[in-house]
Amino acid sequence: MRLILLVFAAMVFPVAAEGIPEEEMSAKAWLESMSQALQTKQYKSSIIQLQADHIRPLVYLHGTVNDKEVAFLEYLNGPPKNAVRVADTVTFIEHDQPAYSINAPRIQGIWPTIFATDVASLERGYQFVLGGRSRIAGRPGQMIRIMPVDEHRFMSQIWIDMETRLPLRYDMINQDKQLIEQMMVIELLELNEPASILIEAERQGLPPVMNPAERIAGQNWQFSWLPAGFHMVVKDHHRLLGSDESVEYIALTDGLVNISVYVARMGDSPMPDELITRNGLTMVVEQVGNVEVVAVGKVPSDTLNRIAKSLILK
Repeated sequence: MRLILLVFAAMVFPVAAEGIPEEEMSAKAWLESMSQALQTKQYKSSIIQLQADHIRPLVYLHGTVNDKEVAFLEYLNGPPKNAVRVADTVTFIEHDQPAYSINAPRIQGIWPTIFATDVASLERGYQFVLGGRSRIAGRPGQMIRIMPVDEHRFMSQIWIDMETRLPLRYDMINQDKQLIEQMMVIELLELNEPASILIEAERQGLPPVMNPAERIAGQNWQFSWLPAGFHMVVKDHHRLLGSDESVEYIALTDGLVNISVYVARMGDSPMPDELITRNGLTMVVEQVGNVEVVAVGKVPSDTLNRIAKSLILK
């Protein structure tokens, strides 16, 4: 009889993995629980990605093989395109070019990387707020709102599976409450062991990691202003679509949002017409001194304008 009562109590008052009843968990605790699940669970997610007028079906598998995190991402529409991660090496496999590898902690293109790393660092630019619960892919999910602390970025919200603590849905919403981007799971399977494709990926040798592009000496671009929490993560040279000349490239992030900044001397490397706003991205073009600056990201245009105008060469 006592066992029956204990089982009944567990059903009525579900308890989180860390011993805290789910009803008492904070928004931050939910996010940290999700972060742990993303790194340790063996699972398969079938996902639909919505960006503006683009719909992209994906399959993502994750597991641990020989004490290494291994993941596999497959794009189901269009030409074959896959990405494989073994530990901190990500390999891209596409039909029209040789496979190549880079050093990266996660595969880009699904859940924001920060969700599986240091979620707490988002508090520099966001507040975490508990939302309601709803059913997604047949599974109950707890919604967490990720609210910006200023007007320089957009709001996001994430639904977390109450059983596995894995993400079920992620929305980014602009200031007019319009959906910019959505990732939604349509099927989630927790696995008892890593999928065979992950075991094979860990066993096979991956292409060598590409050497990062070297910057031209003396080009030390800095920003006199960035929104709280944003920092520079990459500074190198890129060749833009439609241009034979390289331009200075700077990548910024606050963990949740990435901003790309391209810099070219006026008249030397005109920015191509192909670089336009699409897939929910905002783009601004500014003349700063004798250079042309293009900033692209999923943030308000006023934020991009201010970032571009704050660029200085030290």
